[in-house]
Amino acid sequence: VTAAAICAPLNPAYQVDEFAFYLADLPAKALVTASSLDSPARDAARDAGIPIIELKWDSTGSAGLFSFEDIAASEVAADVDAPRDTDIALVLHTSGTTSRPKIVPLTHSNVCASARHIAATLELTPADRCLNVMPLFHIHGLVAALLSSLQAGGSIVCTPGFIGASFFDWVAEFRPTWYTAVPTMHRTVLSRARAQSATTSTPLRFIRSSSAALPRATLEELEKTFGVPVIEAYGMTEAAHQMASNPLPPVPRKAGTVGRPAGPEITVLDALGSPLPAGTRGEIAIRGPNVTSGYLRNPSANAAAFTSGWLRTGDEGVFDEEGYLTILGRLKELINRGGEKISPLEVDDALMTHPAVEQALSFPAPDELLGEEVAAVVVLRPDMEVSEKELREFVATSMAHFKVPKRVIFAASIPVGPTGKPQRTGLADRLGISFAAPVQRAGTSERAAPRSPVEEILAGIWAALMRTDIPGVNENFFYAGGDSALATQFVARVRDTLSVEVSLLSFFDNPTVEGFASVVDDALAAEYVVTAPVSGRNGSSLT
Repeated sequence: VTAAAICAPLNPAYQVDEFAFYLADLPAKALVTASSLDSPARDAARDAGIPIIELKWDSTGSAGLFSFEDIAASEVAADVDAPRDTDIALVLHTSGTTSRPKIVPLTHSNVCASARHIAATLELTPADRCLNVMPLFHIHGLVAALLSSLQAGGSIVCTPGFIGASFFDWVAEFRPTWYTAVPTMHRTVLSRARAQSATTSTPLRFIRSSSAALPRATLEELEKTFGVPVIEAYGMTEAAHQMASNPLPPVPRKAGTVGRPAGPEITVLDALGSPLPAGTRGEIAIRGPNVTSGYLRNPSANAAAFTSGWLRTGDEGVFDEEGYLTILGRLKELINRGGEKISPLEVDDALMTHPAVEQALSFPAPDELLGEEVAAVVVLRPDMEVSEKELREFVATSMAHFKVPKRVIFAASIPVGPTGKPQRTGLADRLGISFAAPVQRAGTSERAAPRSPVEEILAGIWAALMRTDIPGVNENFFYAGGDSALATQFVARVRDTLSVEVSLLSFFDNPTVEGFASVVDDALAAEYVVTAPVSGRNGSSLT
């Protein structure tokens, strides 16, 4: 289609209203659909008076051969001349998770440049064969899998979509040398691999991951399972996919990073649009031959996205001294907990280091006092268990107190969009999670003096550690200047002084003298079990 017109691939799972929106928003001059496919797109096209072009597969079964039927020359006209590099080849909509989706035009020059970049990064040759499990209405599958393979003269297997139960059958039948997918698909492959034998004997020479952050635990398990390098890359629709990538061996690849620039130029900008040095976090921006020149019919979006020729990605990141880029998260997805900016990717990784956790997705939840709190959805490995309290305490040993999820929800699967990307935005609303401000007990104030022996002991330990006066019973330890290190010392001294077992996490949840005294009182009470007197045979009293 792109040889003669502009192509706009759409998700076949859309319903009539969704098709109607996209057909009108483009606006489409014709709909191409398989003659055998009874799609709601047909109804949307008919309602809009848009001609329908029937695509019929070749009856011989030869891959890629088809014909068009029912084309009326008077209804649909196409440019039969060879396309120019500046002609638009594809138009794709952004995900639209936080606003109305924007239309991204990509020229033939853009998509061909990106295909060259990916083929060069992966060192593809005519001997390579890609097993594509990504949808072909998404830039990842279209360019990273399909066009890069054609650019290198290799071959590609276009599956009907990702089907975990069929993955290893496809590998055995088609003998691919690589596949590319999103992290949720990789997790499914790993769960299937545990039941497979001799997975290391597959013909794969590498595995590629993109479109969402790949947890370090997943990367390490993939490499251990298949015995091949896992290459994590960084892409977006506006860049015709690839922007950065980890290299193949023997060049070092760094887990937790998306590698080095692999096509366009990449910089990190401050809020005013000035480039920042390595080691300083800021907004990632790109420019180059694969980058769109601007959104269609959206001057306000273009004004916000482009700065001195750089396209702002909306992602926060930082370069290390060796030029490897780490993504800290979407700027709009960063969790702002009382002024503390928390990367959800960092929390995801911490949760997934627990041996019982298969997948994790952290997200912001409304909080009346702090604005936002950290919450998370977790999927456990088969036949493994861990409680919410145990998991939170586990994370508290490796992260600052304010990054520990206040709520953990256990689920059968991680919420994802149509392309398999995790969906953090709006998740708290869908799950009904929010946190109310703590209720202060009647008759108390922040500066109220300790009223019990336990409160006096806690206040004394606090004052000694913080080198301050005795605190009020409702004063917050962390608002008063305490940090995770001081909190650890505080809890250790409480344990030694009162000979009681209390957890660090319980102090994170109750960071006041009054609140933690209640925790200590409960722990002390649990250690002393008093039974009623029982009379012995000789009349003596036993306790």
